Amino acid sequence: MNAISPTALQSLLLANPRLPLVDVRTPVEFAEVHVPAARNEPLDRFDPAQLFGPGGLPKDQPVYILCRSGARAAKAADKMVRAGLTNGVVVTGGTLAWQEAGLPVERGTVKVISLERQVRIVAGSLVVTGVVLAQLVNPWFIGLSAFVGAGLVFAGITDFCGMGLLLARLPWNSRKPS
Repeated sequence: MNAISPTALQSLLLANPRLPLVDVRTPVEFAEVHVPAARNEPLDRFDPAQLFGPGGLPKDQPVYILCRSGARAAKAADKMVRAGLTNGVVVTGGTLAWQEAGLPVERGTVKVISLERQVRIVAGSLVVTGVVLAQLVNPWFIGLSAFVGAGLVFAGITDFCGMGLLLARLPWNSRKPS
């Protein structure tokens, strides 16, 4: 997988502001803060066939991909490779690294809870609920906590988080703020 640092990409954008830059975060995350030249194409709807179809992004030059920290951008680049496109370039560290480097961003008026924090909130709530129900209702409810714990281990090992994908589709994450 090809990668580029935020500062190196900024240098390229200063020379050519029309470089294709795709942000694969949710529309709400994008509305909160994003790189000015970026176009929002959420990962859950990221379809290389459509994105690079007629009138779309160029197939013969690099397409720069970023997200919050780099994980979703890497998944988008993998989708491109599976579609036979090798021109995806992941922006190392994503929007967080872009901001830490002091590079320009556009900020909206929307404040959001990041998808990562939402996963932690839901997972923690489910674990606590399972423990409480196991104590008060039926010991078998401890299985809920075990299931969530196993899911977190699986997500950590495989870098695939089903809960995150589900949360990304919820209304507050999937619609563009007005």
